Amino acid sequence: MPGITVPDLLVLPRIPVPPPEAAERPVRQVVTAHQQLEGAGFAVRRPFPSADLPGADPFILLDHLGEVAYEPHEAKGAPWHPHRGFETVTYLMDGTFVHHDSHGGGGRINEGDTQWMTAGSGVLHDELPSEELVLSGGWFHGVQLWVNLPRAQKMVAPRYQDLKADKLTLLTSADGGALVRLIAGDLGGFGGFEGPGMTYTPISYAHVSLSPGAQLRTPWQPDFSAMVYVLSGAGAVGAEGRTLQTGQLAVLGAGDAITVRAADRQDNRTGQLELLLLGGRPLREPVVQYGPFVMNTKEEILEAMHDYRDGRMGQIPAEHAGRRLGDGS
Repeated sequence: MPGITVPDLLVLPRIPVPPPEAAERPVRQVVTAHQQLEGAGFAVRRPFPSADLPGADPFILLDHLGEVAYEPHEAKGAPWHPHRGFETVTYLMDGTFVHHDSHGGGGRINEGDTQWMTAGSGVLHDELPSEELVLSGGWFHGVQLWVNLPRAQKMVAPRYQDLKADKLTLLTSADGGALVRLIAGDLGGFGGFEGPGMTYTPISYAHVSLSPGAQLRTPWQPDFSAMVYVLSGAGAVGAEGRTLQTGQLAVLGAGDAITVRAADRQDNRTGQLELLLLGGRPLREPVVQYGPFVMNTKEEILEAMHDYRDGRMGQIPAEHAGRRLGDGS
C-alpha cells in the first residue's frame, strides 16, 4: 500500500485552487536519479546531490528506497553511523524499519509513518528492516530526505518526531482525483492546512497519489524552492506539460502555483501516479559536507570528526555493540 489511504477522497478538505493571476512555476530542469548502494548494500535512487543537481538548498540529499519486493533474508539496512548538522526525514510507504540511537531512543517506522530525526550536535543511530521483513521478505518502499539546519541551529540537541500515518494531514484536489498526505509545512499558506512535522528550516513536504488522468493545481509559497519527484508512474508537470516518470525530479522556477497531471494509464503497482512535492526557503549559507556531517566550514567538519572519534556523539548501547559501525545514510 502507498502509505495511508482513505476509501472516499470526497470527504477530505479540498486544496484551494490558485487564483487566475497566480504565476505557474515553469520546469527549469529535469534530473534522472542515479542508482547506488548505501548502508549494508541496499540500492537507492538519488536525484540529488548529483552531477546534474549538486545542490537543492535547503535540502542536502534525497534517497528513494525501493520500490522493491525482497526475498527472505534479502532486506538490508544501515548499520550504526553518526550524523551532525542536519535532519533526516524517513517516510515509508511499504515495509517496516527499526531504529536505535546512542541516547537510548528507538522505535519502528511502519507503512505511512515518518521518523523525523534532528541530528543537531550529533547522534549515532542505525536503521534496519524489521525481523519480520528479513525473515519473510515482502515489499519495501520509502524515501529519506536530509534537511539542512541553519547555522544558528547546527548544534541543537538531538530530537525525534515519531509521526504516525494517522497524524498526517490528508487533503484532496479540486477535482477529487488526488490524495495529498501533508507531512510538513503548508501548501502556499492557503486554506490553513499544515503537516504535523515541526521544522527548524521552513519547508513543505507532501506525498501525492494522483488517479489516472487527474490533475492537482496547488498554491506554493513564492519564496520557497519547488520540486516534484516521481516515486512511481508517469505524468506531466507545469503549464508546459513536461513529462516525468519514475525516478525523475523536476526542479521548478519562480511562481506561486504548481500543476501536476497523471497520465491516463499507470502501469505500476498502485495504478496511480505517486509523487513527492517538496520545497523550502533557501538558507543561502555555506555548505561543507563530509559523509554524514553537514556544516558551514571545514573547521567544523574536522571538529565533528574528532567529536565522533572521541565518543562525544554518544555511545552505542551495549545490547547493540556487536553491530558494525558504518557511515551510511
